[in-house]
Amino acid sequence: MLSNPFLFALLRLLPASIASWLGGWLSVTFARPRMKLRDARARANLALLRPDLSVEEREAVLTRRWENIGRTLAELANIDRLVSPRHVRVHDAAGYQAILDMPGPMIFLTTHIGNWDLMAAHLKAATDRPPLGVYDPPDNPKIAAQLKRARQSYMGEAITGSGGAARGIVRHLTKDRAMLYILVDERREAQVWFPRFRRDLPPSGNLSVALRLARKSGARFTPFYLTRTNGPHFDLHWHRPLDPVQMSDIEMVAAIDAFLARACIDHADEWLALHDMDLTLPGHTPPAPPVM
Repeated sequence: MLSNPFLFALLRLLPASIASWLGGWLSVTFARPRMKLRDARARANLALLRPDLSVEEREAVLTRRWENIGRTLAELANIDRLVSPRHVRVHDAAGYQAILDMPGPMIFLTTHIGNWDLMAAHLKAATDRPPLGVYDPPDNPKIAAQLKRARQSYMGEAITGSGGAARGIVRHLTKDRAMLYILVDERREAQVWFPRFRRDLPPSGNLSVALRLARKSGARFTPFYLTRTNGPHFDLHWHRPLDPVQMSDIEMVAAIDAFLARACIDHADEWLALHDMDLTLPGHTPPAPPVM
């Protein structure tokens, strides 16, 4: 969808609900049959993460997941229309607003659940904090350019995780009440290293960078995520801020992991990174959950 300017323009002209539905239908009908390797990988990972589900239940989860991917891509053309209480319901809105109003820099951590671009746009609209989003651009230069234009329109400043990014992030966090938006379930070395899912893995990648930035700037962590409820409608879930002054890295990572890992398992039908990892590889297979 991002590589087709005509389709992207058409999605912008359509009502947001219809554009969202069309994106989901296109993904299930045309994208899924052409991406058999990703579908098979997601199926194998889901079997390890949700052994409680039957084969039929897991297939239903996978179908809903492909629909969510398509909806999310289609909704990129209409992000500004979705940033409203009509489309995003915040759990304990007063508590969330109190967090946004806190002094000092803050780093918001999330995963690719629901609609992660809407998450960034909603965050920017909800506060006067200077925003910065960091992301890895796709390999296709046309798609990368389209994505950059779209994200700068609602993310404020958006930079790629390439040369000079670290210096730009550190400079940004020195601004009064600056905030940083980071996705911590990025794919590296053909694997997703966080959430850990009870795997014995040290902090690495975006999470490791976030920990160093928090120590350097004194920024608090606020884990949060967005889940789809019905069509282009979502619930925003958040965790109380984690303060590096009061907590060790081990304690903060454990809290972030528990919150976001649970979200990825409970909302596997909305989690993009399910097909980016291979939990069947040695050292990455989650141990069996404890017997209750």
